[in-house]
Amino acid sequence: MTVLAAPDVLPGAEWRAREAAHRERADALTAGHRARAARGEKHPVEDFLFTYYSYKPAVLRAWHPGTGVELDDAAERAAKRWYAPGTTPGSARVDDTAFRAEKGALVDGITRILRATVDRPARFGCFGLHEWAMVYRQREHRHPVPLRLGRSETDAVVEAHELRCTHFDAFRFFTPDAVPRNGQRLSRATQADTEQPGCLHANMDVYKWAVKLGPLVPGELLLDAFELARDIRYLDMQASPYDMRAWAGAPVRIETPEGKAEYVRRQRGFADRANALRHRLLDSLG
Repeated sequence: MTVLAAPDVLPGAEWRAREAAHRERADALTAGHRARAARGEKHPVEDFLFTYYSYKPAVLRAWHPGTGVELDDAAERAAKRWYAPGTTPGSARVDDTAFRAEKGALVDGITRILRATVDRPARFGCFGLHEWAMVYRQREHRHPVPLRLGRSETDAVVEAHELRCTHFDAFRFFTPDAVPRNGQRLSRATQADTEQPGCLHANMDVYKWAVKLGPLVPGELLLDAFELARDIRYLDMQASPYDMRAWAGAPVRIETPEGKAEYVRRQRGFADRANALRHRLLDSLG
């Protein structure tokens, strides 16, 4: 007979303090975006975290204890979606079984990508050229921001390098002329086979996976993943062909040896942070 481990029990005062701290941290992380939105201002670096991923700031405010944790004095939680009564009167826990029953394919797919990515050697030779490939030989660009080197010199940078993108959701935005220049053809069907932890966009996606796993993920882990995505996004745009100095500070000039070295140094740090979060997400999935 299998004996289930007793859940960790958080007293009411403790989990409510954690929830309050979580909401305060979430509000601090989204304060700039919310203020700009109220004024109708755009920020081509940080808006990405709310437009491309399309998760509103309110998503970040929702705190969950994760699986295997029981909340004491939490009768109001037991009535919420994806929650169930705990082992003692008035307690509640995340209903992992119900979540997986409805979203099993999603959980399995995310688990497969996380495990494949965290176990794969990181590659650091792309130098952020995915953003350059998205404007290659193109007059109109995704961002209404001037190109830092101008159009012809931007194209020349692409032509002087081998494109080594491994992330489908970046590759799918390559211009038609850039697609055949990539080292491999990527597809949604083979995403788990090509994702690797050196990729900035794969590491930003850790935030996406944390959101999609909803109540299975502790709130603190969700915010850690958001912070990582925000930090990565700045490097992504600093190393891009766009003139982002007004929003992201000094560019990382990946067309130079010094810029490449800086990019890889920071890329390695993000790979380590992302893999630590991937392990935490996998632990939360059991």
